[in-house]
Amino acid sequence: MANSLQIVFRSLGAVIILFVITRILGKKQISQLTMFEYILGITLGELVGFISTDVEAHYIHGLLALLVWFTVPFLFEHLTLRSRKLKMWMEGTATVIIEQGRVMEKNLYKERFSPDELMEELRKKDVFDINEVEYAVLETSGELNVLLKKQYQAVTPSMLNMEVANELAPNIVLMEGKIIREGLDRAGKSEDWTLTELKQKGCSLKDVFLGQIDDSGNLYVDLYDDKRVIEKLQKNIRTATDLTSLQADLQKCQANLELYGMSALSDEDRKNYSNCANDLQQVLHRLKPTSRTSKTDQQEENTS
Repeated sequence: MANSLQIVFRSLGAVIILFVITRILGKKQISQLTMFEYILGITLGELVGFISTDVEAHYIHGLLALLVWFTVPFLFEHLTLRSRKLKMWMEGTATVIIEQGRVMEKNLYKERFSPDELMEELRKKDVFDINEVEYAVLETSGELNVLLKKQYQAVTPSMLNMEVANELAPNIVLMEGKIIREGLDRAGKSEDWTLTELKQKGCSLKDVFLGQIDDSGNLYVDLYDDKRVIEKLQKNIRTATDLTSLQADLQKCQANLELYGMSALSDEDRKNYSNCANDLQQVLHRLKPTSRTSKTDQQEENTS
């Protein structure tokens, strides 16, 4: 029993120390770790396991080993930030794998990279044809970064000489039925505005799983029960009140087409305008029974 309690307390102390060490060393994904940092992580894990379970070993000696394995890489990290040469010596440099569309076989085999592995990394970047690649670099973390040739790059507004407004990140304002005040403050909205928007969407605060406001000030919500929203939309479509407005717009378009047909210079243009006007007339004719059906359904719902 005494040994069990000792293991529990030793483990708790080791976990706390390991948590502090990881917080100090900073945030890095596994793919961003250098080989030295990867070995460091494995060693620290082994030391923590040894300190926790070996009750015969001195606890202080284990903590001292942890301190050494933490201090050395911590100092090296700060030194590499000040010295580029030391950083290159410790972490290495990026290697060019493809240059001007040509595979650098010497560099490829130098990094012990096979052609199959190269194609696998390219597919991870959504590149299935090596002919589309202009430049590819193998980073020190082992990740392959790719620059496509101009003709295979996605079109951007700058290529079309288009000016677009800067897009801001959306703010999370609702989460699991609760209002996130920090998100509302960043978006410049109030709780009353949010509740009013929810009411217009036909839902309450407790129905919302996630809600965010985009840079245009629009509120998007994801509900716990999305099926209820779909049923409500179907009901709104079936009992739509703007059908009369739609018919008026279509009638206006039909009249414009007939007017353009009368003023057309060629027989072919007059015929085209006339055909389009007739097509709209048929659409309007089909909408009339739907309108009567919708009104009948609405009356039946009111009666029920």
